[in-house]
Amino acid sequence: MSEEVNTTGWDAIEQEMSKIYGDQEPKHYGTLLPYMLGGEDPLDGISAYKAEKPYPHWHFITFGFSELYDKESEDPDYSGYGFELTFRLTRTEGEEEPPAWALNLLQNMGRYIFNSGNIFRSGDYLDANGPICLASDTQLTALAFVEDPELSAVDTPNGQVQFLQMVGITGEELESMQTWNTLGMLKACLEHMPHYITDLSRDSLVRVPAVSEAVQRGMEQDGSNTGFLYVDQLAWEPGKNRLLGKAPATLRLGAKQAGIIGKLLQGRILKGKDLNLVSSDIRVVLEPGAKADFETGEDGIRMKLDEATAAELSRKLQPKEGLIELSAFKGISIQIVKTHIKDQEGNVVSTIG
Repeated sequence: MSEEVNTTGWDAIEQEMSKIYGDQEPKHYGTLLPYMLGGEDPLDGISAYKAEKPYPHWHFITFGFSELYDKESEDPDYSGYGFELTFRLTRTEGEEEPPAWALNLLQNMGRYIFNSGNIFRSGDYLDANGPICLASDTQLTALAFVEDPELSAVDTPNGQVQFLQMVGITGEELESMQTWNTLGMLKACLEHMPHYITDLSRDSLVRVPAVSEAVQRGMEQDGSNTGFLYVDQLAWEPGKNRLLGKAPATLRLGAKQAGIIGKLLQGRILKGKDLNLVSSDIRVVLEPGAKADFETGEDGIRMKLDEATAAELSRKLQPKEGLIELSAFKGISIQIVKTHIKDQEGNVVSTIG
């Protein structure tokens, strides 16, 4: 006789869902071969419930980021990563099965988190660099994360579990979140996106006057909450001595993020806050200072910007290939290079710059 499996973590999640949906039997998609044994899907399962309010949509819940069975981690306060993901997606009349792409998206998030160790919290965002539903013409190309509006954190025998909802957002909305803050932007959009339901067919809410005004007002009052920005195309080339003089040092940036960095300078440096640019190879810290200066060290590059230099750099940083020289930095040039956006197969689908 086999030993009974402890499913207290799993049961706690289902109990929270039953508070919303009663005895509704969800569509459940389990994983036959566990990820640790070579399976392709890292999550143990995903359930999809039919929600009717505020309008018909699918309400997905994952099983696998928290400890579903016995306690294994050493942290007594949190179960596994401390959260499960939810996702709300518009449901058409007569639709009896949730779209497969949504299930794949949640499993892909599992692969990303399990493989990288990077976890998300409410207020975070992720640029998907393309439609969140592949092969669709949706404007939603990024994801934001917020506490599920109907699911509060729950204490389980394995520790606390929060329910973190993924929200499909447009590139314009992502930029607003970067230059202001994610939760402020989502709150401004809530009237037009109740329960943060993802709708592939919607337009950017930044074009709604009330939302645009809220973003502009928030940026001016609060500045930006984005203190760290991961930049794929970020490199530093020290100055070199040449026969006819010394070549300046070069900071290289991709065109895709040059424009957003320019806007972030307004919400960070001009508000007295640092901005950290990080790649897999280097870290560049931009910080406010009384006088423009830079220094290099083992931990990367540190550039002090006075208000005039920060404003000049903000104005000149554009998503366009070219060379930027600043009046206060005689020994540094900033080179903007083209960014090639690629699909999952590595094919270039668009070029910026």
